[in-house]
Amino acid sequence: MANITAAEVNKLRQQTGAGMMDCKKALVEAEGDFDKAIEVLRKKGQKVAANRSDRESSEGAAVALVNADKTRGVVLTLNCETDFVGKNEGFQALAKELAEKAINFNSKEEFLASPFDATMTVAEKCVEQTGVIGEKIEIGSFEVLEGAFIGSYVHGNKIAAITALSEAVAKADEIAKDVSMQVASMGADTLSYKDFDAEFVAKETEARIAVIVKENEELVRLGKTLKNVPQYISYAQITEEVLKQAEEDAKAELKAEGKPENIWDRILPGKIQRFISDNTTLDQEKALLDQNFIKDESKKVSDYVKGFNVEITGFKRASLG
Repeated sequence: MANITAAEVNKLRQQTGAGMMDCKKALVEAEGDFDKAIEVLRKKGQKVAANRSDRESSEGAAVALVNADKTRGVVLTLNCETDFVGKNEGFQALAKELAEKAINFNSKEEFLASPFDATMTVAEKCVEQTGVIGEKIEIGSFEVLEGAFIGSYVHGNKIAAITALSEAVAKADEIAKDVSMQVASMGADTLSYKDFDAEFVAKETEARIAVIVKENEELVRLGKTLKNVPQYISYAQITEEVLKQAEEDAKAELKAEGKPENIWDRILPGKIQRFISDNTTLDQEKALLDQNFIKDESKKVSDYVKGFNVEITGFKRASLG
């Protein structure tokens, strides 16, 4: 039997993160051969990974990283099964180390196949850690972004976002962080309502109206106030003709309410704005530039960045769950 020293056990523990007893057992099984001991731990990880492959891994750590010249960024999640493991300092340190390596790759598949160190790939590292920790460990979300200026924001280690600006203007760090906070909080899917496919908007309109109609049937039964059924859900549907008709309808309402015509000009802008707001719910949910800015809801995100003479050219988001 090989004489296993405490220094050798500690060295293996430092390299793999495995517990002291697991490291000692691996070295004993490998008869003191360090590389074989690593392989023993890896095989243990593979066995644990196979047994836990169907487990849900919705906890973990979300990380955002931007390179030194702020022209490229990555967001990813390192997923595990429990919040207890996700909050562990060692686990979060591993997530950050992976992000530092990930920033050089363009796809999750390419990254997983890349070397973590001289002994294993990133994918194999995840398997190893599954054996060490005893929970399913995997890379979940993985997104990269390039631009003239990249900024980031991480919300509670659960959601990470990066934003690309058209140029490195004054206060670019603040702007990109604010917009990334918006992305993290509101979860937009696209930059502008102009990016929506017409067929998608049509199907979404039909589906959303059907949901509200169904909800109103229940509200009728309960004797409660009915929800407004919108005609439209995106600015992509609001033509000049639609706005003209909305104005005519608003004037008819004012007349029916007995409001003097000499004050209509003060009331109409608000009513038209309300009409637009009520009929652009898809934009507000999914189009970043068309969302109300979370730090000042009196303006859109597009208005916020316009004040700095800069444009948002892209964004990415990674979240757990």
